[in-house]
Amino acid sequence: MHRRALLAAPMLAPVVVPGAVQAQAPQIATEEFMVPSKDAGIEIFVRNKRPESGAAPRPDRTLLFVHGATYPASTAFDLPLGGLSWMDYIAGRGFDVWCMDLRGYGRSTRPPEMAQPPEANPPLVRGETAVADIGAVAAFIRQKRNLPRIVHMGWSWGTATQARFAADNPALVERLVLYAPAWLREGPSLSAAGTSGELGAYRFVTQAQARERWLTGVPAEKRAALIPPGWFEHWAGVTWATDPEGQRRNPPALRAPNGVLLDGREYWQAGKPFYDPAKITAPTLLVVAEWDHDTPPAMATTLFPLLTASPGKRLVMLAEGTHTIIMERNRGALFQAVQVFLEEAGA
Repeated sequence: MHRRALLAAPMLAPVVVPGAVQAQAPQIATEEFMVPSKDAGIEIFVRNKRPESGAAPRPDRTLLFVHGATYPASTAFDLPLGGLSWMDYIAGRGFDVWCMDLRGYGRSTRPPEMAQPPEANPPLVRGETAVADIGAVAAFIRQKRNLPRIVHMGWSWGTATQARFAADNPALVERLVLYAPAWLREGPSLSAAGTSGELGAYRFVTQAQARERWLTGVPAEKRAALIPPGWFEHWAGVTWATDPEGQRRNPPALRAPNGVLLDGREYWQAGKPFYDPAKITAPTLLVVAEWDHDTPPAMATTLFPLLTASPGKRLVMLAEGTHTIIMERNRGALFQAVQVFLEEAGA
């Protein structure tokens, strides 16, 4: 492991949400690390934000976020929109917040096969590999903070990998947040668009494809107001910039590993769960937006009763949002729903 940077930044204006989750914003410290994976030569990019005040670490106030199938965590979970990122918001409430980019994504090491044509190798970064990367980073955080457990949170495919980690390691998970939870499906996800047939090691995704996927299922009369002006362009700019090799294509493209798509075929579309919900013993929140066509609300309502060992489980559906409500005008509703669940642990 080696440390990338340490700096402090003042919190900017809070997201406009009800008073229950407003607080005086502290100074926020930021650190970045490259954490070794279990495989030689592969390092995982990790970012941490926490109050500079340095309160004693607590399991219920330490959180690790993992991204989905296509885009890294660092350019979504910590993207300042309207002057504030979700990491800023949670850290501003007194939490020690971490995000990680799985191998092959964002600023983490790309497997050497990603330097070859996609058809030269089988799909990269299967679910088992992602769970191992999560395990390495979670162990790093627990050791650094001297904690027995931490909170785990995932988005989309990240809900499957984080839930699998929680099912396999119940003693290590304080709480579990599944934003846009994935579950069994009859057909491929929107992330698999244009990938029928044999899968290569990775796929190319353009910004135009990303925007089309984002808006799928949104009523026509609601599309114009869904994403505030400039927000999509800001996210796309910083996200695609994480892949200099893809930037050289015309049009520029982001390379995304295809292991998740093979998992989709062999697990979710085949009626085989990637994990057993009954083995999750941590309090669990499922949160999904009504216009989510990647992981539709029906997945969450099907999954919810299967969490038979989760005390205090909760399902929240948010109005007028998509799979990417994290970067839409109603993102405050997502922030609030998750924050209330997180903060009740220490009440």
